[in-house]
Amino acid sequence: MSSFSNAHRLYVKSLYRRFLTNELDWVVNRQEWRARAMNVRAEFERNRNVHDPRALAVILQKAEAYLAEHRHPDRYIPASMPDGTKWSVLLTTSLYVSFLTSNLYRERNLPVRPNHLL
Repeated sequence: MSSFSNAHRLYVKSLYRRFLTNELDWVVNRQEWRARAMNVRAEFERNRNVHDPRALAVILQKAEAYLAEHRHPDRYIPASMPDGTKWSVLLTTSLYVSFLTSNLYRERNLPVRPNHLL
């Protein structure tokens, strides 16, 4: 039976994912990122068999400090994700167009006013 709790495993997985995401922020090209991801994995595997809680706490503290120090100042956000460049662009117009094409609008026989939102 493992001496570490499920919460510890989740924390280490989260730390690993944050490292990978941070590397992807620095290198958007997936082929270059893969080499960096393999280095991150090797570092995590190197510390896999550490069972002393104090030594492990020091390793995790150093990893968090490294991650905070090397965090990208302008992280990569896909365009259609929240805070991306396409996120909520002309949202009111697209909602208005979808309302005009909906059956609810047709059933009410409301007049079409294109400048309704202006």
